[in-house]
Amino acid sequence: MSILEARKIHKIYGTKQNSQEVLKGIDLTIEEGEFVSIMGPSGSGKTTLLNVLSSIDKLTHGSIIINQVEMTGMKEKQLAEFRKRHLGFIFQEYNLLDTLTVKENILLPLSIAKISRREASQRFESLAAELGILELKDKYPNEISGGQKQRTSAARAFIHEPSLIFADEPTGALDSKAASDLLNKLSDLNQRRRSTIIMVTHDPVAASYCSRVIFIKDGQVYTQLNRGAQDRQVFFQDIMKTQGVLGGVQHEH
Repeated sequence: MSILEARKIHKIYGTKQNSQEVLKGIDLTIEEGEFVSIMGPSGSGKTTLLNVLSSIDKLTHGSIIINQVEMTGMKEKQLAEFRKRHLGFIFQEYNLLDTLTVKENILLPLSIAKISRREASQRFESLAAELGILELKDKYPNEISGGQKQRTSAARAFIHEPSLIFADEPTGALDSKAASDLLNKLSDLNQRRRSTIIMVTHDPVAASYCSRVIFIKDGQVYTQLNRGAQDRQVFFQDIMKTQGVLGGVQHEH
C-alpha cells in the first residue's frame, strides 16, 4: 500500500518577474515500509523536495497525499497537528533540547499524545534499547557524543510511531563509525517495525542502506535504483556509477 503519493510537484521561489523553478513536476510514490533515499547534485532540489513532502515548505502546484490524507489544502494549524501525530523528523543538527535529559528529549512527542505513562515508559525502554542508548537516559545532550545525539534524535522521531519519518542528511555531522552505527539501527527499525523512512543524503554509503534510491537532477526525477536482493556493497557500486553519470554529488546546503 502506498503511504505517500506526490503528483506534479512544482516549487517556484521568487516573484513573477524574478522566479526560480526548483521542482519541475515531480511524480513520486512511496510504499509503506520502504526505506528510500533521495540523492542528486548540489542545487538539484532534493532538500526542497523533502521540505515540501514533509509540509515544512509549501508547494506551488501539485498534490501530496500522505496516509490517504490530501495535504495540499490544509491550513497551517491542521498541518501542524498532522505533523505532530503522523510524521517524524531526524535533522542533521540533532535539534535536541539541552535542558532535557536523553529520556525527556525522546519522550517529548508523547507529551501531546493520549497514552498512559506506563505505555510511554515501555515504548521508551524498547526503542532506547534497540538504538543502544538506554544507559544514557539520564545524561544531557552536552554529555554524549554526536552519534549518541543522533540516535537520541532518531528515537524521538520513532517514539510516537509515525506513519512516515523524514531524515535530512542524518549522517552529515557524524564520523564514519557513528554514521554506520546509525544507519544499521535505522535499517533494523525499518525492517523490524515496518517504519517508512525517506532520507535525503549526498553520501552513497548512506544510500546503500536503503531499499530504493531516487536521483533528482534539475528539479526532476532523473532515475531510480532498486536494491532488491542485492548485497549492500554491490548496491553501493551501482549508486556510485549512477552518481558518476549525474556528474557527482556534493553536499547540498
